[in-house]
Amino acid sequence: QRRFVVRQTSQLSPSVWLIHSFIHSFIHSFIHSFIHSFIHSFIHSKPLPKSADVVVIGGGSLGCQTLYHLCKLGMTNVVLLERDRLTAGTTWHTAGLLWQLRPSDTEVELLAHTRNVISSELEEETDLETGWIQNGGLFIASNKQRLDEYKRLMSLGKAYGIESYVLSPAETKDLYPLMNVKDLYGTLYVPKDGTMDPAGTCTTLSRAATARGATVIENCPVTGIQVKVDDLGVKRVKEVETAHGTIQTPCVVNCAGVWATKLGEMAGVNVPLIAMHHAYVVTERIEGIQNMPNVRDHDASVYLRLQGDALSVGGYEHNPIFWNDVSCNNCVYKSDKSFTADHKPLMGEAPEVRGFFLGCGFNSAGMMLGGGCGKELAHWINHGRPEKDMCGYDIRRFHHSLTNNNRWIRERSHESYAKNYSVVFPFDEPLASRNMRTDPFHQVQPCCSFPFNVLQEQGCVFQERHGWERPGWFNRGGPAPVLDYDYYGAYDVPKNTDYKYSEILGKEYTFDFPPHHDAIRDECLSCRNAVAVFDMSYFGKFYLTGPDAKKAADWLFTADVNKAPGSTVYTCMLNKRGGVESDLTVSRLEPSPAHHPLTPESNVCDLCVDSRELLQEVLNSDLSNDAFPFSTHKIVNAAGHKVRAMRLSFVGEMGWELHIPKESCLPVYHAVMAAGAKYGICNAGYRAIDSLSIEKGMDLRPDDTPLEAGLAFTCKMKTSIPFLGRQALEAQKAEGLRRRIVCFTVDEKVPMFGLEAIFRNGVPVGHLRRSEFRFAIDKTIGYGYIRNPDGGVVSPDFVRSREFTLERMGVTYKATAHLKSPFDPENKHVKGIYG
Repeated sequence: QRRFVVRQTSQLSPSVWLIHSFIHSFIHSFIHSFIHSFIHSFIHSKPLPKSADVVVIGGGSLGCQTLYHLCKLGMTNVVLLERDRLTAGTTWHTAGLLWQLRPSDTEVELLAHTRNVISSELEEETDLETGWIQNGGLFIASNKQRLDEYKRLMSLGKAYGIESYVLSPAETKDLYPLMNVKDLYGTLYVPKDGTMDPAGTCTTLSRAATARGATVIENCPVTGIQVKVDDLGVKRVKEVETAHGTIQTPCVVNCAGVWATKLGEMAGVNVPLIAMHHAYVVTERIEGIQNMPNVRDHDASVYLRLQGDALSVGGYEHNPIFWNDVSCNNCVYKSDKSFTADHKPLMGEAPEVRGFFLGCGFNSAGMMLGGGCGKELAHWINHGRPEKDMCGYDIRRFHHSLTNNNRWIRERSHESYAKNYSVVFPFDEPLASRNMRTDPFHQVQPCCSFPFNVLQEQGCVFQERHGWERPGWFNRGGPAPVLDYDYYGAYDVPKNTDYKYSEILGKEYTFDFPPHHDAIRDECLSCRNAVAVFDMSYFGKFYLTGPDAKKAADWLFTADVNKAPGSTVYTCMLNKRGGVESDLTVSRLEPSPAHHPLTPESNVCDLCVDSRELLQEVLNSDLSNDAFPFSTHKIVNAAGHKVRAMRLSFVGEMGWELHIPKESCLPVYHAVMAAGAKYGICNAGYRAIDSLSIEKGMDLRPDDTPLEAGLAFTCKMKTSIPFLGRQALEAQKAEGLRRRIVCFTVDEKVPMFGLEAIFRNGVPVGHLRRSEFRFAIDKTIGYGYIRNPDGGVVSPDFVRSREFTLERMGVTYKATAHLKSPFDPENKHVKGIYG
């Protein structure tokens, strides 16, 4: 009623009218589903094949899309099993909305593929209609921050050729006459958004797949998944058991939606998602609503889907009802959604069992992401990895200590649901299930149960990554501890009051420079001009040992790491297509265990200190350039404790990493801080690291190659040593780069965070991957991969020969393009060369 002026066509009151409409729709769906299931109970399923290359479980959006795309890759011996009928799970009641713009470049690309499949590809292939309706989409902004987010989406859309417009309230009223626009700041209108018909889409996908040789079997519930252990002790999928027989297969794809957790349990796989009831209503006929765009009112947390001459209205509240018993057969008739801990889907091969793939947990976006994710999942299964950067969706992003922790799954999934329509700010952090994984700076005090942290007492505002608590930045206002999750006051849980950490986060919710910008500036400038210490324990550390360690190193690492013990080499690890899976440093150790007492069991803590004079007072080793050159390491004594010192730096200045056994971390830290007092030492966090490190120009994903990223120097191309991805790099080098990373600086003091569109002579050629304000040069700096609009080679001359602009929230800014970092381009500072 707040948004729309509706002509009443029923004798019932408005509230009773909605309830009546919902009950009418529910009963109709229930009867239809009951009759369908009743008939199916007397119909035998198709004969099960004895074996299959892949068995997809679940006949909803993801299952049907995955099956279809597996067939498009040439796989024919594939089977889809559905416990009831196609779309009988979450998919049958989904709104089927497709919005093309989201605050993620990967998701924009995934959505584009879904739209292409549904709106044209399937119909061309099958001559069947999917039910696609292109009625447009309208996002409503009730405040400035929301409208700023929409402006960011509009600018990103220009990089992908997506038509969109930010409308004033008056323009919105012209477009949607029924809408009350008195309290609007504006709207985002995307004309080519639309609506998918879940049943029509899945039916067409299944028919296209069966035409290519796939088998679809309905009314065939899975009762078990058998796993075998191979000669190396690795668990692998063996067969799928159903009520109608067994299928031998090396590969299972769990697309079971809210039932995915139960299916995972059959194979011993943790599937960290929570099912929640989701309410929606369907109105009766509304005069004048025909052909209007679908609407999302994010601030009211509701969506309005055009349904003929009526609306389907649903939303996301702070107190959803958890669905705890997903084994109930009748629960299929309820409106339920599955949510995950970080509001991202669960995809890829489970770490517990080889051949067990996940395609579930889509946080109410399974229909719109289904085409893109189905394609990536099929490629993952067929080729061992996806084509796009799907690290944010990969089930392996979660540590095993989290995926079987019910408190973590429940709290974090609830927060995902409650914040489903929240503005996506650059510096947001979760409040749920914090302090799950901590480093040696966290210690539980005998007097209380909560962890005490020496950095927190100095004002550290922590970030959470993969369950780890890591320093974000240091607040001048004193400690801001993270408290137990209060479910935003739902379920009779007392809401946290005087919650300083939450209040600090709230002040960070802006697309302008955050209020703590100056504190981060001080950390950065202290690192540049004095000395700073960083706790980098969050970084992963691995030991490569064994008689074939050298062979493995030659194959895995792009650089030649066969150096003398005590050397450290910066290198990349690639996939078969030449994409960078990781950039890392490799340090050669003495072969004797006696020479490296810091074993994997020592739970190493890292401190990065960027001052030779300070460390010379703490370490018992000569730190001069001759005695301790850049990119070397050695065991030294620090305040009476053995540590491994590595002369490296992630922040562009001369510095050392100290790898310290857990029990020695605090004593060494206190010794460093005491010695550094006279040098003006300060603590610094990852927000400072982000700002300091961006000038080195690295932004890497698995779909970027070292040649595109400016890291050709890490590749041993001049040797004859083969390494993983080398052939792809040689082919790319011969053909010429079709995309290239470029550094951009903006003279105007304006905040940018990534996703800003890049224009070359007014033509979009890409978008910024990341951007930070660089305090040392007092400019905004950003990096993005640019393409030639004609599809040609992106040469250095292509970059130098034209003018560039960046678009931020609909406003363009002149930018200077750099092929090398504008700060210390020769990397002299990290080598101790100043002046």
